Amino acid sequence: MLHNPKAKTTALLTSIVYLAVLVTLLLTTFLPAPVEGVSVPLMLSVKLLPLLAFAIPVFRGHNKGYIWLAFVVIFYFTQAVVSAWLSEGAPGPVILTVLTLALFVIAMIHLKVNRPVAE
Repeated sequence: MLHNPKAKTTALLTSIVYLAVLVTLLLTTFLPAPVEGVSVPLMLSVKLLPLLAFAIPVFRGHNKGYIWLAFVVIFYFTQAVVSAWLSEGAPGPVILTVLTLALFVIAMIHLKVNRPVAE
């Protein structure tokens, strides 16, 4: 639930970056080439299911879902930073690093903007 007009903007930005993170995770599974000997459905489920659990709270703008999303995104950010470092700046991990950082920051801004009105 959104408590003011600014929250609509931050919720929209969060949704866009959330989708961008999901698309990037999907693309990095297949590009440049899938890892041989590993089940693609298994890789996709490990990569995407933890984030897909937050689809409803993200698109509805629920604060508790955003809080838990932020905890989970920290793991994705850490993995992306390590991958970017080990791959010496490959575009996929670097893009994922930037997107996960943006998702975390925008989600935190949304939580600040979308505080319920004190009565």
